[in-house]
Amino acid sequence: MKVVLATGNKGKLAEFQQLLAGLDMTVVPQSDFQVPDAVENGLSFVENAIIKARHAARLTGLPAIADDSGLEVDLLNGAPGIYSARFSGENATDDKNNLRLLSLLQEIPEEQRTARFQCLLVYMRHPEDPTPLICQGTWEGKIAFNAQGENGFGYDPLFYIPELGCSSAQLDKDDKNRISHRGKAMAQLLEKLSR
Repeated sequence: MKVVLATGNKGKLAEFQQLLAGLDMTVVPQSDFQVPDAVENGLSFVENAIIKARHAARLTGLPAIADDSGLEVDLLNGAPGIYSARFSGENATDDKNNLRLLSLLQEIPEEQRTARFQCLLVYMRHPEDPTPLICQGTWEGKIAFNAQGENGFGYDPLFYIPELGCSSAQLDKDDKNRISHRGKAMAQLLEKLSR
């Protein structure tokens, strides 16, 4: 069975292909079909994931998988949240987003720097699917005082895991995939699809 992944991100594509290999599924990126990015105008991770999956399914005629994920910082009332990728404005980059986050938490002590990564995965059999599969993974941590580590992307260098004594960017890929928000959501998806 062929499934379209509602992203052009090569890293995500490789992860999904590896995860779903045992299910006799071929995962292809929406870019193979020249599908433009969906307009993410939802107000939550789950709404945006559904929007992306529906958009990809509609334009390709295939079942679709989409994810929407981001960082929630308690002291910032859950920000950057669904705006994680564009937290520092229109021309946002990982570095600019991280610098903005650090500046907002500049004087905040460690015990008040609690945060979590959220990942919402959606699988839609077709664009009008009334009961899409929805899987959520959460990863608790804190925001470090400075960037640590070279692995990962986004907020990984600032996302500190107290019980491991390191940042997400200091973990190797296999360890991160096992315990991360996306790893947890993908494990749920794998279980549901294998049924």
